[in-house]
Amino acid sequence: MQENEQVWIRRALIAAEHAGSRGDVPVGAVVVHDNTMQLAGVGWNMREAAQDPTGHAEIMALRDAARTLGRWRLDDCTLYVTLEPCTMCAGAIVAARIRRLVFGAWDPKAGAAGSIRDVVRDARVNHQVEVIGGVCEAECSRKLLEFFAEQR
Repeated sequence: MQENEQVWIRRALIAAEHAGSRGDVPVGAVVVHDNTMQLAGVGWNMREAAQDPTGHAEIMALRDAARTLGRWRLDDCTLYVTLEPCTMCAGAIVAARIRRLVFGAWDPKAGAAGSIRDVVRDARVNHQVEVIGGVCEAECSRKLLEFFAEQR
């Protein structure tokens, strides 16, 4: 595992703090431009705060990166996210042509990047994404477990 991947996942964990502090599930995401290694987009879950069913961290980060870079095609970017993307987010990742997806915790209930589905690497769609899962997995899982323990 590359040190760089851990650095960006930890940056996504900081974004996850924003979600958790606002009552949303603490998931964070960042988009990094691969050529410059510059942060292009940041997002965190906002479903509760914005009353938006599409307000997932990945969607917010992709939107932010598209605005920053001035284009929807993000084929020279990597998305780092603290939790394996769901089907909706996996579809958005494919649509944005993200080159690589790096995530922390696996999601055995809704994961669509290898757990219960593999939308991002499905050969039947027009774009496949390189996937690296389990980066800083313990830290990412702990943040989610603590949040849900507090909710009970």
